[in-house]
Amino acid sequence: MFDGISWGGVLAAGFVGTLSGGLWFGPRTFFPLWWRLMGHPAGADIKPGGNVPMGVVFGATFLAQVVQAAVMAVVINLAMRAGLSASFGIVDGLVVGLVVGGGFAAAAPLGHRLFGGHGFGVWALEVGNDVINCVLMGGILTYAQS
Repeated sequence: MFDGISWGGVLAAGFVGTLSGGLWFGPRTFFPLWWRLMGHPAGADIKPGGNVPMGVVFGATFLAQVVQAAVMAVVINLAMRAGLSASFGIVDGLVVGLVVGGGFAAAAPLGHRLFGGHGFGVWALEVGNDVINCVLMGGILTYAQS
């Protein structure tokens, strides 16, 4: 199951996922909207991470992205071995990323957000980046494992 996995590709995909999340939730992109949709007043002090030091927040985020990339690498590896297409290429990897992103990364947290009272807006902002990351990881890992 782990034969043929490019661990360098896993690290690269984890880095890209972390970078993508930083851009997606940057102060000039979706963070202000997400913060407001989470129920924080517009003028409130913005303290992402609460009382957790930002080094820990970013370190844990990177570790989570690497774990996600490692699991995606296993899925890509199994798809390649199954011979789902005559020559499994980057487009196939992007499609696998979209299926995993939409089917798992986007679907699973919907109930959490709705039961938590955060609504569809918070869910859409959060999983939008998750799905994009899965698609990017699918492409990167397919390239790295080819």
